[in-house]
Amino acid sequence: MTSIAAVAVLLVAILHVWFLILEMFLWQRPSTLKTFGTTAEFAKASANLAANQGLYNGFLAAGLLWGLAAYGTMGGRPILSFFLGCVIVAGVFGAATVNKRILMVQAAPAALALALLWIA
Repeated sequence: MTSIAAVAVLLVAILHVWFLILEMFLWQRPSTLKTFGTTAEFAKASANLAANQGLYNGFLAAGLLWGLAAYGTMGGRPILSFFLGCVIVAGVFGAATVNKRILMVQAAPAALALALLWIA
């Protein structure tokens, strides 16, 4: 079970690395505009804000990877729980303020990983 929890945490971290890439480097690309349902004008005007948000997603990924690599699922449980909790809160807030889809894309995978971590 610890292996399954580790994979779930790793997938959440990878997801947040992808968010970093989208928001910091690909924000104004047509495919990203379509993904987020934005216009080129909005993307240009919000590029700095998106890059900042991407950086925070990178910090979440870094915390998860650090906790997993340095301490594993059992020893790193407090660190991993903290960062997964942060991801869940960010996902719930995003769903409440931006788009309901964020709940399923961000918060749900983190909640599943957190549950698996504590079951392990």
